[in-house]
Formats: sequence, C-alpha cells, structure tokens
Amino acid sequence: MAKKKTNFYNFPHPMDNDCLIGHTNALNNFLSAWNARNTHPIHPVWMFAGPRGIGKATMAYKIAKIVYGNVGDFFIIDMDRNIDKDGKPKTDGKVISVYTVRAMIEKMQLSSMSGDWRVILIDSVDELNTAASNAILKLLEEPPEKTLFLLIVHQLSNVLPTVRSRARVEKIRPLSIPQLRELCIKFMPDEDINTETLKLANGSFGRIANLKKSGGDAIYEELMETLKNERANSADIMALAKKIALQPELHGILLDAIANFKLADLYPIVTKAISDINKLYLEPEIGIFKIIIEIKKCL
Repeated sequence: MAKKKTNFYNFPHPMDNDCLIGHTNALNNFLSAWNARNTHPIHPVWMFAGPRGIGKATMAYKIAKIVYGNVGDFFIIDMDRNIDKDGKPKTDGKVISVYTVRAMIEKMQLSSMSGDWRVILIDSVDELNTAASNAILKLLEEPPEKTLFLLIVHQLSNVLPTVRSRARVEKIRPLSIPQLRELCIKFMPDEDINTETLKLANGSFGRIANLKKSGGDAIYEELMETLKNERANSADIMALAKKIALQPELHGILLDAIANFKLADLYPIVTKAISDINKLYLEPEIGIFKIIIEIKKCL
C-alpha cells in the first residue's frame, strides 16, 4: 500500500525536541568540559556554528537543560521574544533589537540566584543588530559568575570578531544522508523521501522540512525534467518559472540544479542574477525564466 502523502507536519520547537541526531563530537566536547568544571573551570561562552537546519538549536537546548538549575535561571534571546523600544512584540522584524537584549539583562539582574548555574541562549547571533551585538559583547567581556552562554551562529562571518574571540567555537557539520533519512522517518513517517531530495538538502533537515511544506521537492524535480527535456518550449519554462517565483525561498533550487549538472562557471552568474531578481523585475518570473534558459544553453 502506498504511503499517504501530506504537506502538513508538526515539527517540534528545538526546546521541545528530544531527538538529537548527529553532532556527538560537539556535544561530548561540552559534556567533558562540564563534568570536569570543578577541577578545570569551564569556558563560559560556547558558540555552535554551522548551516541552518542541522540541529544546532536542538543541541543547545539539550545542553541548557543539563546546566541550568531552575526555570528562572534560563534566559532566551530569539525572534520569538523580539521587542521594540516600548516593550511590544516585533512580529515583522528581521533582526533582534537591542531592547530585547536589554530586557533579558534586566530580568537576569532581577532574578534570584539559587546558587545554580544560569544559561543565556541566543538563537541566533546572526540576527542581532549592531547595537544588540555590542550589548552582548559587554556581557561577554565580564561574564557573570556561574553563567553559561550558548550562542547559535549560522554564518561565522556575520559575527563580530570581538564576540567570536571570546567564545569557544564548535563548528557543527551538516548531517549525512543516513542521518537525514533517520530524521525523516521520525518526523515524516508518511512520506517517501527520495535520495535526490536528501541530497538537495545539503545536510539540513530544516531544508527538507521546508521543501516538503512548500512542495519545493516536486518543483525541483520538474525543474530537472524541464532542463533535460530538449523539447521543452518557452511556455513550459515560463509556467515553471511562475511556480518558482511564487516562493522566493525556492530560488535556491536554481543553484542546486547548476551544482547537479556541474556548471561551476555559471554559479556566480546565477547567484548574482537571483539576488537581482527583485531589484530589476516587477515580475520575478521573468528573471527566473532567463536563468532557466541560460542553464539550458550550457547543457
């Protein structure tokens, strides 16, 4: 019997996710340091750096639960808790404000210390604006006693060098195909995830989740078939371009197609073309159409 297909999945928040696949080296590095903290002081700032969607936050929350003593000893800075200068939630923000950081510092200063460890988790440092990064830097320069900072980073180049220099950096590797498959079985048991989709994810289960939610895996398959089809005409390509244009997060599948066909020389050209789509075209599908045509010319 064929498995039932569905585009609805309920993926747990990293705080509630007890299923950590991979990253054993980074986790063991922390646990070794934590277990020896009475004889060798543990570094107060740990930075977990790696691509989005590979489980960095899941691991950070797992560590936090091991460390902090009481619920009041755990402080989180992320987009869900982002506020403006009046303390109101910022639902449309793309960066974490300095007001969010200041509010966390105030709560931390007012919290009663039970003698247990406190944890400050930032998800992610990439999303802090400059003022927020500087406010965090002041904390890192003189970390409060028995306070552990867990910093999640998607791209190290986005982090202030002064912040990075005060952290122990653990580089988190993308997940392997077997690890991705294990997560798919766990969280999407009704889906047959083919190997092509697993490769398309580039080691990120988060990307698989997004592809399945959006139907992006099916659109990628259509893109590959169109590129390989010598009889595909302009109408076919434009119809496909419109599907891709509807979801800006799918623009990256054009680069995945280039990688699949090993067209390395085309990569920087198409990367720029994708970044220019919304700047140059009132109708994004026109730009995507031109990119697909350019790829077909090289095959």
